[in-house]
Amino acid sequence: MQPAQPIGVFDSGYGGLTVLKEIKTKLPQYDYLYLGDNARAPYGSRSFESVYRYTLECVQWFFKKNCPLVILACNTASAKALRTIQQKDLPKIAPHKKVLGVIRPTTEIIGNFTKTNNIGILATNGTVQSASYLVEINKFFPGVKVVQQACPMWVPLIENNEHNSRGADYFVKEYLDSLLTKNNSIDTVLLACTHYPLLKNKIAENLPGHISVISQGEIVAGSLAGYLKRHPEIEKECSQNGQTDFYTTDAAEDFDNHATVFYGKPIRSKYTEL
Repeated sequence: MQPAQPIGVFDSGYGGLTVLKEIKTKLPQYDYLYLGDNARAPYGSRSFESVYRYTLECVQWFFKKNCPLVILACNTASAKALRTIQQKDLPKIAPHKKVLGVIRPTTEIIGNFTKTNNIGILATNGTVQSASYLVEINKFFPGVKVVQQACPMWVPLIENNEHNSRGADYFVKEYLDSLLTKNNSIDTVLLACTHYPLLKNKIAENLPGHISVISQGEIVAGSLAGYLKRHPEIEKECSQNGQTDFYTTDAAEDFDNHATVFYGKPIRSKYTEL
């Protein structure tokens, strides 16, 4: 009997669960394996070398679990590690497997949402420093102006279940005011961190009504569906039993307690070493 070959979904912690949730809504038939590297989270403030090394270790973990395809559902890992893994590591360690990120599918279509050709990016320090969104959006929409705003307090607030608090109100307003000060013609704001959908309503409340707030889950899910159609050689390797398993590199009970907020329903995870 052939072992299951699930699609791997990776994040440094919990945020990728917002992406997995949308992927499963779009493509419920496949098997999925989720890994949160909570023991080393957050990645947003880590160096390029650390993020690359941690992400590669996690990708190799997925490959040992028979995953033919891994989605880096983490903007920081996508920004700081994906290209090196694709170009340098995959040809040597797993030439027939694929690793994809969340930045490319987002930047391929984000320009379609703006009428003023002005987009704001809300992200972690690591994603902002990488300039990945600036580079990628310019490839697909060279006429669009993009400004970035790092929001270093948002992930800690969300992971400590303080995203509905007055403290969150303060930091949401502070970062949004800073973003709009840089460019008051913005009509589209991208949540370029998979944690940020939990703040989406609060963000929208603190922005003028004409500004759209875009999160990535549905975009990535739609992109994955298209990718599997275009690459039947990968699609046929992905098992279809509708099963999902969750792993964390930290305490499973703690992961489960936090994960419900991101995933929308209770889960049961397992601890794993890399």
